[in-house]
Amino acid sequence: MAEENRIQRPLSPFMIGPYYRPQLTSMSSILTRITGNAMIVAVFLIVWWLLALAAGPEAFATAEWWITSWVGNLVMFLSLWGIWYHYLAGLRHLIFDAGKCLDIPTAEKLGWVCIYGSVVLTILTVIIYWI
Repeated sequence: MAEENRIQRPLSPFMIGPYYRPQLTSMSSILTRITGNAMIVAVFLIVWWLLALAAGPEAFATAEWWITSWVGNLVMFLSLWGIWYHYLAGLRHLIFDAGKCLDIPTAEKLGWVCIYGSVVLTILTVIIYWI
């Protein structure tokens, strides 16, 4: 009789929507992975720029145009944010590894610290760069 009354629950948390409510801790974990992989795009652009510098003036002019265009500036700005977010999320992970702040309210506060802190640090970095 217990088998007949058993509730059918999904087996995977990837069923976001009616079966799974996204939580800040899981979304910040996913965002950490996304920012880590997205920074690879900036690394490729920087490597391309350095190779173009060694290849000659014409190749360098092309790479320089792309990196200083609005697309390149956007990629670099978002990569800067990704670096700061990834750094703060790594510190958060180290705190968790030490067995600290594992209760849900504190873990969520640390998630918000990562989000807001990365935005503030990105803006400060851009301001300091332009001074």
